[in-house]
Amino acid sequence: MPRRICVVGAGAIGGLFAAHLAQLPDVEVWALDTSAEHVAAINAEGLRVTGHAELTARVQARTDPSEIPQCQVGIVAVKGTATEAAISAAAPIFAGGAVCSVQNGIGNEEVIAEHVPRVIRGVTLPAGHVVAPGVIHMVGPGPTWVGPFEPKPATSQEIERLATSLNESGLETRVRADARGAQWTKLLFNACTNPLCALTGLTHGELCDYPPTIHLVDELVREGLAVVDALGIELEDDPAELVYSAAKANYRHRPSMLQDVAAHRATEIATLNGGIVRAADGAGVDVPLHRAMVDLIRGVERSWG
Repeated sequence: MPRRICVVGAGAIGGLFAAHLAQLPDVEVWALDTSAEHVAAINAEGLRVTGHAELTARVQARTDPSEIPQCQVGIVAVKGTATEAAISAAAPIFAGGAVCSVQNGIGNEEVIAEHVPRVIRGVTLPAGHVVAPGVIHMVGPGPTWVGPFEPKPATSQEIERLATSLNESGLETRVRADARGAQWTKLLFNACTNPLCALTGLTHGELCDYPPTIHLVDELVREGLAVVDALGIELEDDPAELVYSAAKANYRHRPSMLQDVAAHRATEIATLNGGIVRAADGAGVDVPLHRAMVDLIRGVERSWG
């Protein structure tokens, strides 16, 4: 009998995971999403990926979690602003299973762990966006890291099996005994660029071309590295190098927080810079610039009324 995997949030990143995993003959993929139009398109025409990867997958999509059978594995890919609502609704699907977060920032695993028995800490770099109902455009590839969420960990067998399935599906995945290093590498990359782009309207490349904002990026990285050192975390890569290489490779990229602010949508500031502030407070590290980013983005959100 095929192993069932449910992806909670079948938008950009969740859609990429669902479509790739559905290529495997021993995996039955379900998807839970709040967009009735997206769900209807997936059920009618399949879930299609364009761009870096070209594939169409048969995925069982639903808006009602009660219509999804028990699944051994879950992958949560919603924005941090929706984590509590999504996992509380989906929790019965994973009563006996393990759930992996591949969301931005930190703090999502803690929320998920309140509702499911075992949790996998996940970090992913592939990028994409929904271009039409049922269609995800994959902008670029990148690895995924998975490991145990220490307070409520999945078993090593569950983690290894998920990684094997993802690798076989075409999504490069690496297992780590401590995945915090990968998580904080991406966290610093996002937290040192996303809010600045959102506040200025500059693309990633433009941000790194302007000396005053370059200085702010460097200072935000410096503050974040101080927190990493205090927590004893070993990063996967140098976040500053990632920031500047991405600026060259994808100069016109508009980060998700910039897109959210332009559309007057709630941002993920709480799990990005807000997560760094919370961790810094716990470690006794001063991070005034990250705190300022949180306050400024909250102020922007408040201006919408």
